[in-house]
Amino acid sequence: MFYLTIDILGTIAFAISGVLVAMEKKLDIFGVFIIAFVTAIGGGTLRDILIGDFPVVWMRDYTYILVVLGAVLFAVLFVNQLKYFRKTLFLFDTIGIGLFTMVGVEKGLAADILPIMCIALGTITACFGGVIRDILCNEIPVIFRKEVYATACILGASSYFLFRQLPINIEYAYIGAILVTILTRLVAVKFKIALPNIYKR
Repeated sequence: MFYLTIDILGTIAFAISGVLVAMEKKLDIFGVFIIAFVTAIGGGTLRDILIGDFPVVWMRDYTYILVVLGAVLFAVLFVNQLKYFRKTLFLFDTIGIGLFTMVGVEKGLAADILPIMCIALGTITACFGGVIRDILCNEIPVIFRKEVYATACILGASSYFLFRQLPINIEYAYIGAILVTILTRLVAVKFKIALPNIYKR
C-alpha cells in the first residue's frame, strides 16, 4: 500500500507538470491530456519494457489513467490558482522525480537485479517522462541541460541503499531517499550548482 501510494503521488505530480507545460504551449484539451499522460507514465513504461514486465503497468491497471485524467481536470480548473507557471512546474517536477526515483528502485529490487541497475531504473523512471514531454513540446529536455536533475535521482537512489544498512524501518529509508532527491535538486537550483559544460565558448 505504501509503495502504491508513492507511485500514485508521483503520477499526479508529473501529470500536473505535463499540464502546465502543455498549457504554456497553448495546446488544446486533447494535447494537454496527451502531454500529461506521457509525462506521468513515459518513464515507467520504459522501465517496464527494460525489465520485461509486460503488459506495462498502466495497461494492467486503469487507476493510472483515471489518476492522470483527474490531475488534468484539477490543473485545468484551478489553473488561475497555480500561478507562476515556471515555479509551479519546477515544484511538481521536483516532487515527481523524488517519488518516481524510488518507484523505479523498488521495481528493480522486485525484479531481483543488481543495486546499480536499480539506481539506473530509478533514474529512468524519474527522468524519461519529462524527456518525452519536453521533446513533444519542442524543448531541450532538462536532463540534457546543465541543471542537476538526473544527478539528484542518482544520489537519492544511492542513498536508499545506504539507509537500508541502518537499523531503521524500511519505509523511513524509502522516505529519506525521496527527500534526498528532492532536496538535492532544490539546493542545486537555489545555489545555482550545475554540472560543468564540456564545450568552450
